[in-house]
Amino acid sequence: MNKQRTLKGSFSLFGKGLHTGLSLTVTFNPAPENTGYKIQRIDVDGQPIIDAHADNVSDTQRGTVLSSKGVRVSTVEHALAALYALGIDNCLMQVNGPEFPILDGSAATYVDRIKQVGIEEQNAPKDYYIIRHKIEVKDEENGCCITILPDDEFSITVMCSFESKFISSQFATLDNIEKFPEEVAPARTFVFVRDIEPLLNANLIKGGDMDNAIVIYERQISQERLDQLAELLNVPTMDATKLGYIQHKPLVWDNECTRHKLLDIVGDMALIGKPIKGRIIATRPGHTINNKFARLMRREIRKHEIQAPIYDPNEVPLMDNNRIRELLPHRYPMQLIDKVIAIGPTSIVGVKNVTANEPFFQGHFPQEPVMPGVLMVEAMAQCGGLLILNTLEDPEHWSTYFLRIDEVKFRQKVVPGDTLLFRVELLHPLRHGISSMKGYIFVGDQVVAEANFTAQIVKNK
Repeated sequence: MNKQRTLKGSFSLFGKGLHTGLSLTVTFNPAPENTGYKIQRIDVDGQPIIDAHADNVSDTQRGTVLSSKGVRVSTVEHALAALYALGIDNCLMQVNGPEFPILDGSAATYVDRIKQVGIEEQNAPKDYYIIRHKIEVKDEENGCCITILPDDEFSITVMCSFESKFISSQFATLDNIEKFPEEVAPARTFVFVRDIEPLLNANLIKGGDMDNAIVIYERQISQERLDQLAELLNVPTMDATKLGYIQHKPLVWDNECTRHKLLDIVGDMALIGKPIKGRIIATRPGHTINNKFARLMRREIRKHEIQAPIYDPNEVPLMDNNRIRELLPHRYPMQLIDKVIAIGPTSIVGVKNVTANEPFFQGHFPQEPVMPGVLMVEAMAQCGGLLILNTLEDPEHWSTYFLRIDEVKFRQKVVPGDTLLFRVELLHPLRHGISSMKGYIFVGDQVVAEANFTAQIVKNK
C-alpha cells in the first residue's frame, strides 16, 4: 500500500511576481498526514491559511488564483504541479505576497529544490481516487474539452491549436508521472506579443520579461509600437520585421508551449484534493476549463467518497471457500464469505454472492426478501477475522468474537442477485488479542453498509 508523503525539510525560493512585479519569497514546509496543500499569506494580519483546492479558485484568466475570506494568492499552478508530480501529499506553503514568484516560468526550480530537500514517507495510506468510468467537461463555444478515462496510473495527453503559424497545432503526452521532472517541468509559460499590451492595460505581467516566458512575435506591428512595448517591459528594442520566438533562451522542445499546458493541467489537478488514477485527454485546455473539470472531480469524489474495491470475477481468488473453512469455524448457514480477492497487512477484500436460496429469506421477508442487517455486520466481522487469522500460526485453533460494534449505518437494501464486496481495514494493530476494524459493504459502486467493530481473538480450548 502506498503511503502519504511530505517534505523532509523546509526550503525557500525568491523571485519576482509575474503579474505584480513584487519581490517575493515562498517557503515550502513539511505538513502532517492528511493536511493536503495549504498556502499561508504571512504578510497579512493573522497570517490566514487558504486550502488549495478547486472550490477556492476565484479567477483563471491568466493563471490560477485561490481565495478565501477576502485573501488571495495567484500563480500557484507551477508549484502545485511539482508537488503533485513528485508525490507530495502534504505541504504548507508560506508566501509574503499575493502571488508565487514566477522564477523562470516553469516548474523546474520547484522540482529541483524538492529533490534536494528530500521526500519523507508518512504512516497514513495514500488515498487515490480511481476512475471507473468516463468523465468529461466541454466548452462548446471555445472548443475546449477535458475527458478522463480509466487507467492503471495517472497520465495526460494534451492537444492544442493556436491562431499562429509557429504553434498552430501541437500535442504532448505524459504516460508516466515519474517522467514529469525531465519531460514537462522545464516547459515555460508563453505569451504572444499581440497579447502583451492588453495584459499591461489590465495591470498584469509587471514582472514579465524575456527570461521568464516564451515570447512569440508572429504578427508584424509597426516599429514605433514595438519600441513602446519594449520600453514598457524594460527590455531591448528589436527589429519589427523579424518574426519568431524572441525570448533569450531558445525552445527546449518544439512543442514546449503545449508541454507547458500539460504542466498547468497537473498543477490544476492537484487542486482536486486526491491523487488520481486515470488518463486525461485535454483539447485546447486552459485554467478555466481545468478548474471546471477539477470542481466536477471534487463533486464525483464526494458522491463516492469511499470507493468500492475493483473486482474481476475472472481472477483466481486468494482464498477460496475451502481455505476460508480452514480458517473460520463457521458453517452453513452462517459462513457468509465466499472468497477473498485481496489481502494485505492491514486490509482485506471479500466477496459474497447473495442468492434467492439464502435460508434467512424464508422469514426476512417472504414477499420482499431483504438480507438482515445483523448478518451484514456479521459478514464484515468474518472478513476481519480472516484478516487477523491469516497472520497466525495454526489459525484453525483460534476464533474471533465481537466485543463491540459502533457507528453502524445501512444505506440501502441488499436483495437476491446482489454481489457484496467487503472491505475491512484495521484501525489499530492487534494488541493483547484485541483488534479494532472498520468495515464497508459495497454493491457495485455504492456503499450499502458500514460499521466499526472490535473483536477478540481467542485460542480454542
